[in-house]
Amino acid sequence: MNKREWQKKGAGHRARLRDRFLEKGAEGFSDAEILELLLSFGTPRTDCKEPARQALKEFGSLAAVLEAPAHALCRIPGIGKKNSFALHFVQAVSRRYLQQRLVGRKYLHSSTEVRDYLLHSMRDLQKEILTVIFLDTSHAVIATEILAEGTVNVNTVYPREILKRTLELNAAAIIVAHNHPSGSLKPSPQDIHLTRSLALLCSMMQVSFLDHFIIGDGAFSFADNQIMAPIQEDVARLIQETTLASR
Repeated sequence: MNKREWQKKGAGHRARLRDRFLEKGAEGFSDAEILELLLSFGTPRTDCKEPARQALKEFGSLAAVLEAPAHALCRIPGIGKKNSFALHFVQAVSRRYLQQRLVGRKYLHSSTEVRDYLLHSMRDLQKEILTVIFLDTSHAVIATEILAEGTVNVNTVYPREILKRTLELNAAAIIVAHNHPSGSLKPSPQDIHLTRSLALLCSMMQVSFLDHFIIGDGAFSFADNQIMAPIQEDVARLIQETTLASR
């Protein structure tokens, strides 16, 4: 098979994948096929089947490939700067879409979408970040922002900065999320300490602290796992005791 015939065969294969997507969406696509199509955006005349398979083998999942740094992607034979740009651009657009889709939605009716956004934007990151979702009095989402990067604990995440931003946005409630690059979903003592500190400050400022998510190999909710309620009760008791003692 000469080069022209090879390119024609590859173009036909990609056209069939595109037609299948237009007809049925991504359902039924393997991760390798999805990645193959994404890579073809960067190099439309190149066969991207094998680079897609190698990237999945190297990084372990489609999400991990999309989050991989450019220099790591370019180590995969057949993936160059154009392919890397295409992957990162698609990832950035997806993150913005999910973020903007939340604005105005009431959390109690869209908690699944909040979880989906957090998983998409924070899973497989190689460094820790802390994201805060700000809500109004009816628990509709006002904004989502990254407020810290690096090691996330009470010593590096200043709760007062979170409260400062909460007041700037005139938010009545917040949801906090941070990721564990290890993939572990088990709350550490530092995670519990941070949650207690935020709960105390929020209570004092009359801001509702609804939940704390850990994102790793999935999502862990402090509220769903009955951790938030006892913390909130302890904080309420502490404030009451402090108020009585000051009289």
